Amino acid sequence: MTGKLFDVPRRALAGLCALLALAGVIMLTAMADSTMQPLPASAPDGEFSAERALRHLERFATEPRPIGSRAGERARDYLAGQLRAAGLDVRVQRAIGANTSAGLASFGQVDNIVATAKGSQPTGTVVIAAHYDSAAMGPGASDDAAAVAAMLETVRALKGTALRNDLVLLMSDGEEDGVLGAEAFVREHPLGRKGGVLLNWEARGVSGPSLMFQTSRNNAGLVETFADAVPHPRGDSTLGELYRLLPNNTDFTPMAESGFTGMNFAYIEGSSRYHTADDSLAHLDRGSLQHHGSNMLALTRALGGADLEALASDHDLTYFRIFGTMVTYPNALVWPLAGLAAAAVAGLAVLARRRRLLSLPRLAVAAASGVVPLLLAAALAQGLWEVLVAWRPAYDGMGGLLHRPQAFQAAVVVLAALALLCWYLPLRRRLGPAALAVGALVWPAALGLLCAQVAPGMSYVLALPTLFCALGGTAAMLLSGGVVDGGTGAGVARRVAAFQVAAVTLGAVMAAALLPALARTAFDGMGLALGGVPALVLAIFGLTVLPIIELCLPERRPSLVPLAAAGLAVLLVPIGLARDGFDPANPLRTHLAYVMDADARTASWVSADAEPPAWTRRYVSGHDTTPLPPGYARGTSLWTGPAPATPGAAEPRVTVLGRDGDTVRLRVTTGRAARSVTLRVERPIAAATAAADGMTPVSVDVTGVRSNTWPGEIRFRGLPDTGAEISLRVPGADRFRLTAVAETDGLQRVPGFVPRPKGVVAATREDGDLVAVTRTYEISAR
Repeated sequence: MTGKLFDVPRRALAGLCALLALAGVIMLTAMADSTMQPLPASAPDGEFSAERALRHLERFATEPRPIGSRAGERARDYLAGQLRAAGLDVRVQRAIGANTSAGLASFGQVDNIVATAKGSQPTGTVVIAAHYDSAAMGPGASDDAAAVAAMLETVRALKGTALRNDLVLLMSDGEEDGVLGAEAFVREHPLGRKGGVLLNWEARGVSGPSLMFQTSRNNAGLVETFADAVPHPRGDSTLGELYRLLPNNTDFTPMAESGFTGMNFAYIEGSSRYHTADDSLAHLDRGSLQHHGSNMLALTRALGGADLEALASDHDLTYFRIFGTMVTYPNALVWPLAGLAAAAVAGLAVLARRRRLLSLPRLAVAAASGVVPLLLAAALAQGLWEVLVAWRPAYDGMGGLLHRPQAFQAAVVVLAALALLCWYLPLRRRLGPAALAVGALVWPAALGLLCAQVAPGMSYVLALPTLFCALGGTAAMLLSGGVVDGGTGAGVARRVAAFQVAAVTLGAVMAAALLPALARTAFDGMGLALGGVPALVLAIFGLTVLPIIELCLPERRPSLVPLAAAGLAVLLVPIGLARDGFDPANPLRTHLAYVMDADARTASWVSADAEPPAWTRRYVSGHDTTPLPPGYARGTSLWTGPAPATPGAAEPRVTVLGRDGDTVRLRVTTGRAARSVTLRVERPIAAATAAADGMTPVSVDVTGVRSNTWPGEIRFRGLPDTGAEISLRVPGADRFRLTAVAETDGLQRVPGFVPRPKGVVAATREDGDLVAVTRTYEISAR
């Protein structure tokens, strides 16, 4: 009982035809997921034009705009002015935003731009949101200026349109420092507390289609509106489930938690330029801007005229695109479809057992061992990343988001195939191809059932391929039975064989349309540092198409195939390294900061690079961190070097205003020029409060401790000129040290500093390219 599900003459030709058909499906799916063509400024007034939106970007998105910066103020004034000129009621909400993470309390003075237009007969409020601040390292043309410019162009295109519902445009501040603006909006602003339907727009790259990657719970009405209203919908419910597993958030997060329903959009390709100087107008894909804006305009019109109360639902929808068509169905069908897929695999197993193609013990071993290629593929992909980082340490600072990763991605594909073959070929003779093909389907079927329980929106990507592959295999076996039972001639047998191959190939079409596309999205969103995820998906794809792989294996010496795969994977590594070298168009990242201890009047250069490049080695030469101020060092392998003192640099000043038990009240100022202040505490903190002139104080609880530095930390971004009052609770500490760090953007003021050459940009670490001046204080019980 070690037979095949079916066998055909001219196996290699049949297998090649099947593979070419599946490759065509994969390519067609990729083409259908492309972005839009940008429209010129001459486009009709009622349409969105990327060229018109680009004119706004040229006015405010050519320089970094971190919270509290002068560039941020200029952008705020320009954007508010444009909205007022469009006839909207515009207010600027100045408040303190707050956020927490392990051992850290983050605060910031935010200036949210809130523009409103009253609806004719409102059934609720539609809120369009994007943030106008950028990371400190780059101008943020995509993240998130493109969405902000799209809001202005959307308002222009809506001119003369009477919307039924109230419209709110929220251009938030401080998103990059912990969604501070959105947090302040929902906590303090009346419109934030009122709730509504939210459309939030983001970017994690500089190109690609605008994906609807996240929704609020009970999304059925929203998803149906999205599918009907948007001319080129992109995104699927798998993205939302995956996003929940990642430690990321956007402005959508605090707003959804406060009661907003809605959808979150982003484009994610070209992510090597994310949060760097290359997130610029030169690299912005105009098609991505067009896709963002066209979706925004269409949804604003649809939701602006809808009965928003009727969109309320008590269930979610599963949604995905296949061959350019958006498919939706209620999550009530998730369990039935997952169960049907499992039943189809069971039926295939029963039929194969009756045909004496497998035995139950062999099937059990095949099914149990099917986890091996999944784990091996993930391990090999992660191992590849470790090899790449060891060979080129600069990759570590890019977080796996490389400029030209195609050769390495191809290597991951080959490694997934290698993992599959290393499992399949040794067991092929002992267990038989039929047992392995049926047993392999047990894993995607089981994972589909698991997702139905824990991540319903993701179940389809496993259950549907399993269902169709099982049905294709069943059809192929039934056809072969007809040939055997009927005793037909050779001509009929050849035709039946063709139908068998067609049945299996058609059964695999769903897998080819869904699984490689998911792997591609994982590559774009997670990069090679988490290459095990797309490798796992590709290995699952391989499990679903084992009958086709069997056709393609040579009759003689099939062991040469994995050897060839291993050789190809090895060959792709130097090809990728040669192709992905750093140059002015694809720059190297490096981290550098200047730290001056105002108490000791000494200064140091600091870099967190694993292997600093030549430019950075002008400033750092070793790992001696003893000259650094107490509590400043963050990390175990920092590079340092001596630096000259910088006269006139902004210094922090901390005054103890009072102490009540474990709680200490401080007044913190930094003098001129410093944009932010950080307080590092040598004991864990349990709570913190920030207050500033004219703004409501904000308190947060803090749990956990910071890693690789002092355990407690408080940040205040965009510190007002008059400073802020900070209260912190330090349980059980009669005395403790506190190091205050005044932070000023840019290193140009440091004597002897030479700017980076072309082909080198600042790394994305938040303490880079800062002049950090510190003072350390002893806080006592009295």
